Order: sequence, then structure tokens, then C-alpha cells
Amino acid sequence: MLFASLLKQLVRVGTVEVIDADGRTHQASGAPGTTVTLRLHDRKLHRRLFWTPRLAVGEAYMDGTLTIERGTLYDFIDLVAINEELGGAPPLMRVVDGFSWLWRRLAQSNDPRRARHNAAHHYDLSGRLYELFLDSDRQYSCAYFEGERDDLERAQLRKKQHIARKLLLAPGQRILDIGSGWGGLALTLAASADVDVLGITLSTEQQAAATRRAEAAGLAHRVRFELRDYRDLGGTFDRIVSVGMFEHVGLPNYGRFFEQIRTLLKPDGIALLHSIGRADGPGITNPWLRKYIFPGGYSPALSEVMPAVEAARLFVTDIEILRLHYARTLAAWRARFNANRVAIAELYDERFCRMWEFYLIGSEIAFRRQGHMVWQMQMAREVGVVPLTRDYVYERDDAALDVVSTASAA
Repeated sequence: MLFASLLKQLVRVGTVEVIDADGRTHQASGAPGTTVTLRLHDRKLHRRLFWTPRLAVGEAYMDGTLTIERGTLYDFIDLVAINEELGGAPPLMRVVDGFSWLWRRLAQSNDPRRARHNAAHHYDLSGRLYELFLDSDRQYSCAYFEGERDDLERAQLRKKQHIARKLLLAPGQRILDIGSGWGGLALTLAASADVDVLGITLSTEQQAAATRRAEAAGLAHRVRFELRDYRDLGGTFDRIVSVGMFEHVGLPNYGRFFEQIRTLLKPDGIALLHSIGRADGPGITNPWLRKYIFPGGYSPALSEVMPAVEAARLFVTDIEILRLHYARTLAAWRARFNANRVAIAELYDERFCRMWEFYLIGSEIAFRRQGHMVWQMQMAREVGVVPLTRDYVYERDDAALDVVSTASAA
């Protein structure tokens, strides 16, 4: 079987058994390790899994035409990642990846109309879905774990506090939150620092939910949320923050994005950008993830970002790399998703649950094994607006953290 031949080129550690649609068993083995058994229920998969495995494996799992008979989906995806880390992808997979490189910029063009459509695809799903696996503040980005005792709730609060310290907030400032999600960060900043915040998003569901939360928290006079594209904004702001949105900008738009940051930022202002990135250089978005989860999405290497920052004449005043924080965040999301799987299947269906199971596992392993990380970049128009040392970033105020959590969870 063709797929089995591909696995034999890949597997150097562990064992993958494949029971094909005709009931025959094929095995790819290497050094001792995890053993996983797959069963195929459709003869069409014999070829599809060979020619386009990065897309077809996820689709077959979603459709139930590929099932795991020994081990778990996590075991299988992890085993594939371990073996790619050891010896790289088989030659055919590298050829297919090469074709994806040819049109990756087109896939990330993300003009305003396409950006709105892409945002709706993921973020306009039922708000109930996100309540069932995120923390109480619905933070849908990497948490900040300061120790083993931090649970998801605490780590997400720490993430917001960490960002707030990097922004060096002062009363009366005007803040822009690009990609404001369900409003948790904007509400946190307003509650903790007596600032006014404008949050913008392309998701109608998020904008409506965030507006309700501001009203419930008694902060609607200082925090508002608008359905706006970052390219359409005018005016100036003392601080600009963007968390988990830059992955949707797309390579062709990096120049415009950072030019807009400079235009909107006051001369003595500070901007903070929080994004998923790649530690191993430029790459391509997994085709299954691009098709089903984040159309138009891409997590960039810093080497792809810095030229645009420099061209916009912004000073990079601090860069911090968060390594395994997102792996822990995704593991926590996955545990909550599994605990609420029955309720999520009632919202959508079992195929949807398998799709999100594949997404959450694949994403976690990308941070554990495949060079993904999160970076936070602090920027300014003027070189002297940020302290000369970063001691201020690590000042702890757990009491304030608890006060802020009450307001932001409203």
C-alpha cells in the first residue's frame, strides 16, 4: 500500500501499523518507541494518504474513515513529529511542501474583504463553544505560566498583567487593542489603570459579546469595541497592543501593518505585539489547518517580521520569547474540551469534535516538537520612552491581579 511505503520512509523510532480497507496489515518500525495502529475504512485513502498526507490524514480522521485502534490520536501525531524531527519529511512530502511555498503569499493576501471572511470562519462560531474550553475571561491566546502551580485561570491573568507592565500604563491614556477578541484584555487594562480603550475586531460575535461585557462591568464609558479593520483607523493612541491577531495579517501586509502602527502611535507611545512564531525560520502553514481552522493564517519567523518593523522606522525596545507556555495552554484547553465533548457535540456534531481534537493536539505538538513559540515585541517611535532596563516587567502585584480578575470576568 502506498501510504505504508510513505510511513516506512518516515519512521525511525516507534511503530505505526496500518490496517488497510481490505483488512491487510502493514507495518513501519524503527527503534523501540510508541506503537500506534490505524485502520482505514475507505480504499480511496490508500492513494490520498500517500499524495497529500498533511491534508488527508486530518480529513480522514474528521470523517471517521481513519480510526485509531491502538494508542491515541495524540500518540500518532506526536510520533510523526518525533520522526520528522529526527530525519525530516519523506522526499514526496518535501516536494508537496515545495509547491505550497510557491503560492503561500497569495494564500495570505488577506485584503479587508478576505480578512473579514477569514475571521468569521473561526471566531463567529458559537460563543458557547469557547466558554466550554477557554478560561472564564475567554483568553484565546498563550497564557503565561510562572510556576507549576499555575492553572489556566491564573496563567491567563498573569499574561494580561505581564502585558500591562510592558505597556507602562498611566491614568488618562488612550489605548488601542487590535484584535480585541471577547474583550478581556481591554477590560483588564481599563479596570487596573484608569485608561480609555478602543478594541477593534473583525468578528461580529466577539464585538457583540465584548460590548455586553463592558456594560456589565460598568466600563462602557471607558471601553468600547468596534467592528473595524486596522487599516481603516485614524487618530493617535498613547499605547497600542495586539495579542493573537498578527497571525492573521499575512506576509504581503506586514509593511502596511507596521506603517499603520507608527502612524497611529503618538511620538512618546509604546506598542506591544504578541504573536505565535517559528524558531526555525520561515515556513508554510499546514494545509489542513489552513483549510479548516485558520484560512489565511500564518505564524511568522522573526526574520520575516523585522524588515517590516525596520522599514516603518520603529525601535524594537524589547523582545521576549515564550517557549513552552503555549504547549501548556493548549494542553489545558484540550483537557477542558474533552471534559465538555458531549455538550460541544450537541452544539455542532461529532465530526466537528474530531476536527477540533485534531486541531488542538496538532497545535500543542507544534509547540513541543516543531519549533513553534510565542514572541512579544515591544516597540516605540522614540528610543528613550522605555526604561533602560527591563526590571519593571517583573514587578509582581498578585493582589492587583486578583482585583482585576473580578472586573475582567464580568
